[in-house]
Amino acid sequence: MAHPLSDRINSLPVSQTLAMAAKARELRAEGKDIIGLSLGEPDFNTPDFIKDAAIEAINQNYNSYSPVDGYVELKEAICTKFKRDNNLDYKPNQIVVSTGAKQSIANVAQVLLNKGDEVLLPAPYWVSYSAIAILSEATFVEIPSTIDTNFKITPEQLEAAITPKTKMVFFNSPNNPSGSIFSEAEYRALAKVLEKHPQIFILSDEIYEHINYDCKPFSFAQIENMYDRTITVNGLAKAFAMTGWRIGYIGAPEWIAKACTKMQGQITSGTNCIAQRAAITAVLAPVEKIQFMVDEFKTRRDIIIGLLRKIDGFKVNVPDGAFYVFPDVSAFFGKTINGVKIENSGDFSLFILEKANVATVSGDAFGAPDCIRMSYAASELQIREAIKRIKEALS
Repeated sequence: MAHPLSDRINSLPVSQTLAMAAKARELRAEGKDIIGLSLGEPDFNTPDFIKDAAIEAINQNYNSYSPVDGYVELKEAICTKFKRDNNLDYKPNQIVVSTGAKQSIANVAQVLLNKGDEVLLPAPYWVSYSAIAILSEATFVEIPSTIDTNFKITPEQLEAAITPKTKMVFFNSPNNPSGSIFSEAEYRALAKVLEKHPQIFILSDEIYEHINYDCKPFSFAQIENMYDRTITVNGLAKAFAMTGWRIGYIGAPEWIAKACTKMQGQITSGTNCIAQRAAITAVLAPVEKIQFMVDEFKTRRDIIIGLLRKIDGFKVNVPDGAFYVFPDVSAFFGKTINGVKIENSGDFSLFILEKANVATVSGDAFGAPDCIRMSYAASELQIREAIKRIKEALS
């Protein structure tokens, strides 16, 4: 029986990363030993100094509704962070704190996009970008890339994708799912194209900023004539192991920040008060305090790449950041393995889930159908066992 749901929800795809995580939980509940490499979540605990700040806030009786756009002390701390880490000058009235960077992105899309507008998504891209564009009644346009170019688009590709309907472009560096990082020179070359199209706004998603391996990311808003057209998105989930705390934020032109505050005021209002007070401590902390996590991710990256390169058919590059590898598995398409026909990356992800008990995510969801995403935000033991199982299932 069809339920009387809205066209809006019926047109919305299910988040493939969350769907695979749910499937893995379901199989575990059935008693299967599933190794999850599907979810983008650090396997570390939130650092004690941040937890202590939250406990202190509870003891200080923070329990009332917070300001819609965030506590002023947190917004000031975020301004300090932007200057320290990104050489960006923002004032508190340009900052909006939200319930995760996902809400930050959704707010921006909702306040800037109209029906029929086009959003350019350099692929691969985070799964929710396309859904957020759909919810905003816009059309998303993929700009493809491959593993041979380290999953980066060229200025020529960007120029070719722009039409009179183009309103926004979403950049994400370090990238989810590929781990690629755009250099300053690469971003400036893309900005040269955008200079000719002043109607286009840039969303720069920098949530993985601190998880980089000797390749410091560059903020798009640092480009002088792009500052007034760029919305910088960041948050605490990935680098500070605070995924469940749900703190994201933007730095943007004041008129955009004001519009996002208006939008948020009718949806969620202010973000959790305790999480915000702890976020002040996290944002102001020197990056060195979380370097141990980054060092561990780099070790795991090297391990998983080395193991995958020993499996015939996996084509792997070396990501500069985040905690994912995004191998090209198209060599398996059209083949029958252990009685199972593999036609695409969805088939391949399902095959290794069912035959190897390892959860990954199909590249289709990221606009890169030749690939699968594998997170190495798991223990070294789990990574080694997962790749061993995959190799055995494919042999």
